[in-house]
Amino acid sequence: MYTQHHNYTRRKQPNRGRTLANMGLMIGFLITALFLNGCNNTKPSATQAGEGTPSQIQDLHIVDCLLPGQLRRLGTMTYSTPRRPIHTTAADCRIRGGEYVEYDRADYKTALNVWMEAAEGGDPEAQANVGEIFERGLGDSPNYAAAAIWYQKAAEQGNARAQFNLGTLYEQGLGVEKDSLQALNWYRKAWGLEEDSVIYQSAAAQEQKALRGALQKQLSEKNTQITLLSKQLSQMKAQLSAQAENADVNNTLRQEIQQLQNWVAELETEKQKAQTRYDNIPVFREPVAIESPSSTASVSGDSPLKFGKYYALIIGNQNYSQLDNLYSPISDAQAIADVLEDKYGFSVKTLLDASNVEVMQAINDLNDVITDQDNLLIFYAGHGSRVKSGEIEDGYWLPVNANPPPKDTYWVSNEFITRHLARLNAKRVLVVADSCYAGLLSSAPGYLFMGSDQEYTDEYIEYKLKKKARLLLASGGDKPVLDNAGSGHSVFARALLTALEDNNKILSGPELYTTIKNQVEKGARKIGYEQSPEFKAIKGAGHEVGDFFFVPQSHQRVSLLR
Repeated sequence: MYTQHHNYTRRKQPNRGRTLANMGLMIGFLITALFLNGCNNTKPSATQAGEGTPSQIQDLHIVDCLLPGQLRRLGTMTYSTPRRPIHTTAADCRIRGGEYVEYDRADYKTALNVWMEAAEGGDPEAQANVGEIFERGLGDSPNYAAAAIWYQKAAEQGNARAQFNLGTLYEQGLGVEKDSLQALNWYRKAWGLEEDSVIYQSAAAQEQKALRGALQKQLSEKNTQITLLSKQLSQMKAQLSAQAENADVNNTLRQEIQQLQNWVAELETEKQKAQTRYDNIPVFREPVAIESPSSTASVSGDSPLKFGKYYALIIGNQNYSQLDNLYSPISDAQAIADVLEDKYGFSVKTLLDASNVEVMQAINDLNDVITDQDNLLIFYAGHGSRVKSGEIEDGYWLPVNANPPPKDTYWVSNEFITRHLARLNAKRVLVVADSCYAGLLSSAPGYLFMGSDQEYTDEYIEYKLKKKARLLLASGGDKPVLDNAGSGHSVFARALLTALEDNNKILSGPELYTTIKNQVEKGARKIGYEQSPEFKAIKGAGHEVGDFFFVPQSHQRVSLLR
């Protein structure tokens, strides 16, 4: 069973039955609703084109594949190694003689069977995969406690992906007790920083200060509650003594007194837990002043920093066969492609009004071009939708041949995108999604490690460059987003373009996010709508606390993809 969410917000005609008294109010709402981007309104059915055959679509999906064991020779003896689990496309798995579940990939139990033997044998990559399977959910319910156990096993062996994933569980309090300092420490390990690193100490000091403040407030509230309840308890005991001859009143008072005593005991327990956490926050007798790193990064030709090559896949879906057309995705996509290519030296491939097969094939083909030192940006503007099954809610990009809900045959799922990002060789990947429900591409929390006022040194960037990054910059969270309010672009695309065009230094992902966030929120409020971008890691795609950097380099033009 699943529940399909619909948002019919892009209406072409106002309701003619409204009275004149309500027209002024309604016009404002209708203008906003008319331009809500990526929300799946339907229009009369048209002939499907370019959707591909079922076998074509299936071949492009990433599967949990068991390759045959290798036949090896030792002297005069031959033997076969155990079968090897890998993530690859269904087509590649079949060509290499592998085994995968063809019709039941959505059932994570089948994927668990592929990886469990290697995980129990101590393989940290397999253990991280098992953790991710449990976190996504077996059937329809995530098992965060089991995920934490397997992440812990892999993390203790130094697996950066598991260390990061474990950190996110501690940050959100999923399967483990919520603990921002514990989360920060696992992020530090995933990042490869020493405990005495200035970068880590700066972030830890901020978290410790915030945690102390929160716990002090909690302790104060518990003390106040306990004091008030204790006074009330004393009054009721005195009242009980005064009513010694009234049995009915005495029984009622005794019950109320017992309830109050239980309540006070619970508060005392909670207070003791908070006090223990407070006492366990490290305090040093000779504290060192922690200064935030200052920005000294340079884009000069003699910079020792090596960022690798830059590639971009730009998708703008505007003219739909069975859904309402949008207004700005094509102009958004073309403008983003131009600034990335002209100012930042990206090699750009652009898809306009693409079908599901075209989108899926383009994402699949990236693996043949990009190396493990390169950077990839994927920009999507178009319709988006969501489907909820049990406790899990999945987001989708809608190609121009998408069927209207509830039929999702030609939709491109977040799961497809995530699994391909995990397979990609690219060192750093940033997905920029301007569609409804774009935030559903990741269940990770926002960035804990860097404050909005943090700046970047060459040392900091060098640390980040060593780690994989799989990041999402979404125009909004789990809600519709605007298709206008940006002078010919969406409000989000306009803010993104302005930030990239005005930038003249090495610009990180978090810095880009903080630069555009207020502009998007302000622009949306001008036409009576609330929209707030999100920036977070994409879990399950191999993120290792890396970052994405925009380096202005208009002198360098590469066009390997075009």
